[in-house]
Amino acid sequence: MTTTTTYIAFLRAVNVGGRTVRMERLRALFAELGLENVRSYIQTGNVFFTTDEPDRAALTRRIEEHLEKSLGYPVPALLRTLDEVAGLLAAEPFRGVEVTPDVRLVVAFLSEPLPAELTLPHRSPKGDVEVVGADPGAAYVVVHLQDGKWVTKEMFGKAYRGAVTSRFLHTTEKILAAARKA
Repeated sequence: MTTTTTYIAFLRAVNVGGRTVRMERLRALFAELGLENVRSYIQTGNVFFTTDEPDRAALTRRIEEHLEKSLGYPVPALLRTLDEVAGLLAAEPFRGVEVTPDVRLVVAFLSEPLPAELTLPHRSPKGDVEVVGADPGAAYVVVHLQDGKWVTKEMFGKAYRGAVTSRFLHTTEKILAAARKA
């Protein structure tokens, strides 16, 4: 008996840095892989699909290879089930963080766990980024805007070698809600 899983693919490098991909094209690329019920949400590379592929790592490699071949540049894909995203939101990773006009709450989806030597909470040298928690698949980051800008691009220091793509907490909530709609 096979089990069908609904995934959210959080993609990095989509519609940033001059690399524009229409969502229609992105959905078609996922459908070309035989993935079903392919939908997308906003222009930042969030794709929902179902599959009976049991090996997430193999599926991730297949998606990344197809996207790179088709688009001409690497596109890391961080796959999460609906339950995984719901679980991280239900854990309220930012509980107790005071939100002000200069604070942004960010979920950083990780391809690899953070390095063991990274002590949490971790604050960037410039003080604008604070990693307040993490689990193997995500880090929870408080961004303190400086002059209205997010200054530090490297959230975890140079020791982290995995792929990362980030979404604001409120956007992650909206992505999950959209993915749950049939």
